[in-house]
Amino acid sequence: MKHHPWHWAAMAGVLIALSVVSLGTGVIDIPASEVVAALRGNGDAATVSIIRNLRLPRILLGMLVGAGLGMSGGALQGTLRNGLAEPYLLGVSGGAAVGAVIAFAFNASNEAIIGLAAFAGAAGAVILALLVARAAGAAGRGDPRTLLMAGVVIGAFANAVIMIALANAPPNTIRGALWWMMGSVADTSWSQLPFVAAFVAAGAAMLIYWAREIDLLALGDEAAAALGVNVERSARRVYLLAALLAAATVAAAGLIGFVGLIVPHIVRAAGIRHHRPLIIAGAVVGAILVVASDLAARTVAPPGELPLGAVTAILGVPFFLAQLRKAR
Repeated sequence: MKHHPWHWAAMAGVLIALSVVSLGTGVIDIPASEVVAALRGNGDAATVSIIRNLRLPRILLGMLVGAGLGMSGGALQGTLRNGLAEPYLLGVSGGAAVGAVIAFAFNASNEAIIGLAAFAGAAGAVILALLVARAAGAAGRGDPRTLLMAGVVIGAFANAVIMIALANAPPNTIRGALWWMMGSVADTSWSQLPFVAAFVAAGAAMLIYWAREIDLLALGDEAAAALGVNVERSARRVYLLAALLAAATVAAAGLIGFVGLIVPHIVRAAGIRHHRPLIIAGAVVGAILVVASDLAARTVAPPGELPLGAVTAILGVPFFLAQLRKAR
């Protein structure tokens, strides 16, 4: 099935409309016309402050997190030839969480330091996953059972390290870390956004640049090698770029699972198969999914909030089970 230009217009339209609805929805509901006026700096001062200082940064961070996870999932699924692959299930997000929690345990507050710690943890998780898969005697990188086993092992190890890091932490630190591990874009400030945007933009640019190699890797190792691709180097590069994107999202918003699993399947259902447009569309659909999930997290049980990671898991677990059944 061929993808059409209206797919792109539809995705952009849904994201814009959803953003306007999300900006207007909360403890204080604001009509769409006032939302648009407030974005321009017009209207009641309190409304302008709510829109521009509280809700807009939160929605933009949700977009960046969704975009990073959607692109990471699309690249991993293509490289591994495995529709079940994504950063959360393969332990990459867990590794990033370990790095970030250890940074928190040492009272790090600088976003760059937390981001670098998260990337180090994610890269370590990639290396561990490859070692576990090799130790299990994986015949190829696309064996779903071996990869999922490696992800489970890395995830369990990551949880153990996080518990050790928080064992003697003060109660307030533990509460904050637990909420952060459940995923949230609440309390986002404008100062957070440039750092996350830089990481996501860098990862996106490199994935789009090397998307042709992902297309070839998706054909299989032998076919890719016959077409001139250095299979191990190219696959390793994609793993590290996926780790970079996962680390940026974990450092900014905590653990938000299953977005990278769901998004590539939605994009492929629209007829997009080549990885350059798939990665770009994955960014848009990922942004839509996370903004919609955050809207649900804020509005299902007001005035309280549900953890964003819990909402995406409620969506993702049935989807994962359906894909697992299909893979069998």
